[in-house]
Amino acid sequence: MLGALLTLSGIAVAEPDADGFTRPLEALKFNPQLNQHEFERATLVALVVNDPWEEWNRRIYHFNQRFDEWVYLPLVNGYRFVTPRVLRSGVSHFFANLGEVPNLANHLLQLEGRDALHTTTRLLLNTTLGVGGLWDPASHMGLERRAEDFGQTLGYWGAEEGPYLVLPLLGPSNLRDTGGLAFDSTVGSALNLADLSGLTARPAEYYSLMAIDRRHINDFRYGQLNTPFEYEKVRYVYTEARRLQIRE
Repeated sequence: MLGALLTLSGIAVAEPDADGFTRPLEALKFNPQLNQHEFERATLVALVVNDPWEEWNRRIYHFNQRFDEWVYLPLVNGYRFVTPRVLRSGVSHFFANLGEVPNLANHLLQLEGRDALHTTTRLLLNTTLGVGGLWDPASHMGLERRAEDFGQTLGYWGAEEGPYLVLPLLGPSNLRDTGGLAFDSTVGSALNLADLSGLTARPAEYYSLMAIDRRHINDFRYGQLNTPFEYEKVRYVYTEARRLQIRE
């Protein structure tokens, strides 16, 4: 009807395409002088995040990048070189199984009875059939890991995320999630199944291996985004990802 009226009034109307639009991109003119950096700078308005401590956060981000390049990744590469794949996989499964304890606590705190039962079953299967968590038979049975942390629990109950925060070595966070990290660490330490086997008797070696494993399974590499605005993009992606996790 609208198209007919415009045609009668002397205004030419383009035929709509299959989606009901009128091919606006055909008349869109691009600036050939616009390079990638200028385009990204123009999009930063959409990436605004509550970051009042940005100057300090950028310093920590830079420190983390240098530490990653000069210390962390060389250790991870050496670990991969001297450790067979099957052993690395066992180590990762072992630490993931320990993480099921705070997962279970957070499912309960969020009143997620079904997920709590799911996680309990995973923990029992992987601790017994998986020989202390070195294997993950639960996933092969269709019981995939359902990770939860106390930061998500606080968000579930309405706690605000607070300012963005970059933690030394640990990376992106916010005020709420930093407090949640402290809670999860306390629960994990209080109910650490590794204590039963005496693995924590040498804490330096134990926690060093845990740190190397965590970096080993993390695919993120500084500079991989190939942009001078990596800080802004990481900040935005982390913030939005956490919001999605809490809404799930």
